[in-house]
Amino acid sequence: MSDDNLTADSIAVEDEDSSSAIEKNLRSSTTWLRLVFMLVSCALISLAGFVGTAVIVLGFLWVLFTGDTNPQLRRFGKSLASYIYQIGLYLTFNSETKPFPLGADWPSADSE
Repeated sequence: MSDDNLTADSIAVEDEDSSSAIEKNLRSSTTWLRLVFMLVSCALISLAGFVGTAVIVLGFLWVLFTGDTNPQLRRFGKSLASYIYQIGLYLTFNSETKPFPLGADWPSADSE
């Protein structure tokens, strides 16, 4: 019921406030710089997916021919999975830390 008491002037002020906030966001260089980092991160996550597929195939072939897993491939696969997770967090605005090589170090296989 409080919306019934709004005047045309108060509605105009609210529209100005929201349009000035949008204009501020559009002019913000940090917003546009984040877009650049996000586009680079999208390319990196695609490349990481390709590398991950290679690790999966190599790991399967290793087990097929030796009967045991390759510890180096497992460690690299784990750190690659952490890297993909790190990129996903950045792209979905759940982290402000830029992924490797844009800011953070390459994740270790020991990190959870």
